[in-house]
Amino acid sequence: MNVHSTDMMAPPVAMTLSETGLSLVMMRDILLKTMFRTNLELISDLERVLCLPARVVQELVDMCRDGGLVEAMGTLHAGSKSSEMGYRLSDTGKARALDALSQSEYFGAMPVPMSVYAKQVKRQSIRNIHMSREQLTGAMGHLILPPDLLDQLGPAVGSGRSILMYGPPGNGKSSISNGIRDALGDKIFVPRAIEYSGQVITVYDPIVHTLAEEEEGDPNALRRVSKKYDRRYVLCERPTVITGGELTLDMLDLVYNPTARTYTASLQLKSTGGVFIVDDLGRQADPPQALINRWIVPLEESKDILALQSGEKFEVPFDTLVIFSTNFHPNKIFDKAALRRIFYKIKIDGPDQEGFLKIFAMVAKKKGMPLNQEALVHLLKTKYPTIDNIYANYQPVFLIDQMLSICDFEGIPPQMTPELIDRAWENMFVKEEEIVH
Repeated sequence: MNVHSTDMMAPPVAMTLSETGLSLVMMRDILLKTMFRTNLELISDLERVLCLPARVVQELVDMCRDGGLVEAMGTLHAGSKSSEMGYRLSDTGKARALDALSQSEYFGAMPVPMSVYAKQVKRQSIRNIHMSREQLTGAMGHLILPPDLLDQLGPAVGSGRSILMYGPPGNGKSSISNGIRDALGDKIFVPRAIEYSGQVITVYDPIVHTLAEEEEGDPNALRRVSKKYDRRYVLCERPTVITGGELTLDMLDLVYNPTARTYTASLQLKSTGGVFIVDDLGRQADPPQALINRWIVPLEESKDILALQSGEKFEVPFDTLVIFSTNFHPNKIFDKAALRRIFYKIKIDGPDQEGFLKIFAMVAKKKGMPLNQEALVHLLKTKYPTIDNIYANYQPVFLIDQMLSICDFEGIPPQMTPELIDRAWENMFVKEEEIVH
């Protein structure tokens, strides 16, 4: 993304306490808790940790000084370059900090109010993305796909709406999902934390969010915009959350830590502005219909409903491309109402024999395995008829890797023979048999 477009999407910097959108009491308490927990004394250090401009931090410190919560310690490091004024908590300030910590352990970066965050989500919506054929082909270049598949995927991804990919296992549904993620390729601003009704919910998660900021010494573009946006946000790649059989319904709700009395964003909230991939739908403990029902309101209304510990419910923006991937036929796991709400339904099938041979030849070349006509004829005429000639995209990689491992073990150069095909084939399927205990 170029500088201009990042600038256009950038959340504006709060230049006064009132422009942060937060209550003075909340900001005062976060400042006191931060000073108590980190022992920071300089405005320049507090500016970095609170993610507010120095003048706003100074305004906040001055307010706390007037209230007798913070004391000036005089100029620090008089002999060095820095001649900043140092500050510390008064006894009253320490007591107030402890009281605030007993209500919530959260300290550090000031949160962004939910209403302000909602505007930022619109500014950088995934539905604003223009997806070209070149972008999608570039991201999927390593996959051999049926020609008409990109015709279906392109409009689906460009719309930012939900996609259901279904079909037999081993044909690249997961790889295609990852290719879609790679095709997005731009950046958004993720809040470190958001605030609703006096409660702080941490959002930025280094496991989900990939930093996109340049190194300090880099003279490139992003450095020039780095000071022009609200530092309560982090510039990241569009996020991707990938879940499989481990997904449960409660992962889509806020996570409350009763010890720290703080909230962490749900997986769904962390994926805002990006992609949420539900792989292997139908393998979760919760039935697929229940999982889809949980998404009905978000998919239709672009908003999700979350709840605090108190039971109070509130709306958060839902701006996520949801990709469901399943090996089951959709009619077997969903009712018609659920299917109607999933915008795009795309079947990902196995290759035909010609497609299979193309993939096989490409993988063999990449892995340095010479092709052998006798071995290939044996594979197609003897082996595949035993499984009704059903080809899958994963099979060439599997068979070639197996043969390479056998050659390595036997101390012979990479090669394929009918005998090696037989040995590799043995590992691809498990024989149906009763095991006597």
